[in-house]
Amino acid sequence: AHAHCRGVCGAVRAMAGYSVEERSAPHSLEYRLFFSECRALPAPRTAPRTPSPLSPLCLAEDGAGRYVSPFHDIPIYADTGENVFNMVVEVPRWTNAKMEIATKDPLNPIKQDVKKGKLRYVANVFPHKGYIWNYGAIPQTWEDPGHKDENTGCCGDNDPIDVCEIGSKVCSRGEVIKVKVLGTLALIDEGETDWKIIAINVEDPEAGSYNDINDVRRMKPGYLEATVDWFRRYKVPDGKPENQFAFNGEFKDKDFAVKVIKSTHEHWKALIAKKADGGEICCTNLTVSDSPFCCSQECAKATVDAAPPCRAANPIPPEVDKWFYYQKN
Repeated sequence: AHAHCRGVCGAVRAMAGYSVEERSAPHSLEYRLFFSECRALPAPRTAPRTPSPLSPLCLAEDGAGRYVSPFHDIPIYADTGENVFNMVVEVPRWTNAKMEIATKDPLNPIKQDVKKGKLRYVANVFPHKGYIWNYGAIPQTWEDPGHKDENTGCCGDNDPIDVCEIGSKVCSRGEVIKVKVLGTLALIDEGETDWKIIAINVEDPEAGSYNDINDVRRMKPGYLEATVDWFRRYKVPDGKPENQFAFNGEFKDKDFAVKVIKSTHEHWKALIAKKADGGEICCTNLTVSDSPFCCSQECAKATVDAAPPCRAANPIPPEVDKWFYYQKN
């Protein structure tokens, strides 16, 4: 779903307390998707006491909302007691555009990755079409490139930790969902540790049947094997070698995955407090009160206002639909 353009883009949609606002044209170098908070409409004073669902009111357009960073301001936990985490959806399932939280941009909007001056799309490596899960990141986490992981022997990839959400719903770009963690895969991507958390949306109709990685193997046979195959081969059409994995490509269980997430949260805490070297990462935030990078809403609004207005999406290059076939090693 895209915004209706009204000079500048208004909110595309509101969900889980956040709304997103498009700037420039999707599938362009300038495209950005900014995040803001939403709040529920207060009930009228004459309303009955019986609870009723309230439609979220997006406040970005009337100036009352607060722009936020999806990297730094959205909490890591949706429910600390149940180890349920927030996930920012960057790439909806079946799509090819490599969208990601722009870690070096102020407010860290979602943008499309660029390599050698061109927008990046992942190839369709038979039998896969685009991303085979809803793909995104857990906020307030950071895989520190200066920290050598004790399990993999490689340093972090300098990004928030990645999530592959395996539920039945195709999510929307920028959606913030609550996920139950099930396990993790340790990808070694060009010599860097790149954890891939396997999780399921807590609102999925079958979420109650999933409590650990073996439940994925039982309930969705072949999906974990397809996940390894996807990550192993997705860069080969670009002329790169197959990716490698720690633990011989075996998945680790829920407890291991949660431990990894909590570790990356500690690295993020050091980053946002300026106790770790983030290099070019932009740590501007609006909610981490003890962070030296905390800024005002006026500053955040100026950042969004400086972005180009929303425009109709550019066409996706036809070669993105090509299917690559090659012999597995």
